[in-house]
Amino acid sequence: MFYYVLKYVLLGPLLRVLFRPRIEGLEHVPAEGAAIVAGNHLSFSDHFLMPAILPRRITFLAKAEYFTGPGIKGRLTAAFFRSAGQIPVDRSGRNAAQAAITEGLGVLSKGELLGIYPEGTRSHDGRLYKGRVGVAAMALRAGVPVVPCAMVGTFELQPPGRVLPRLGRVTIRFGKPIDFSRHEGLADERAALRAVTDEIMYEILRLSGQEYVDRYAPEVKAEMEEAARAAKAAGRKR
Repeated sequence: MFYYVLKYVLLGPLLRVLFRPRIEGLEHVPAEGAAIVAGNHLSFSDHFLMPAILPRRITFLAKAEYFTGPGIKGRLTAAFFRSAGQIPVDRSGRNAAQAAITEGLGVLSKGELLGIYPEGTRSHDGRLYKGRVGVAAMALRAGVPVVPCAMVGTFELQPPGRVLPRLGRVTIRFGKPIDFSRHEGLADERAALRAVTDEIMYEILRLSGQEYVDRYAPEVKAEMEEAARAAKAAGRKR
């Protein structure tokens, strides 16, 4: 119930004023039945913008840290994310990927929309990074279509680290659903999962117009942070 209060009364109207979203291709999102909406991830606001404009409820897989904060603030934050249609996924440890797939398949088994960011994290520099194969595993195991989605402009208005967004206009663009029935029975084949994921990422790239990097975002970010630490240490020695 609170999901719809947020969507239509509280958060939704505010986001429409702040971001004035231009919606393209909304007709490509199935009106009923299970489907995955796979998008790029440029801003914290992405979690809420897409649910605000979709006629149907959509559930996103969100990092568990949003739900485990200490004290009253942590409990309120967790309650807010749950009410906004987010479910926690622990991204640490060896079984993190399987936990995410299990949660996602649970949503799809109920005939609902599942939102996922194949990159696995927000882009730190606005570029599109290599997708994780979990989205392909869910699509093939559940036998559902994947709707590619591109958020355009949210990075400029609220890049990582910025708490309050700038005022501006964004575009939310949906592509035609991709049917992967030709890969039926190949959900455990690594090559098939990689091919499906790359096809999804290509469609997101085509919709977003971003620069593509054929590497995983966390790896690149870690290298940049290490280079920054080394430069800082070198500066102190001078």
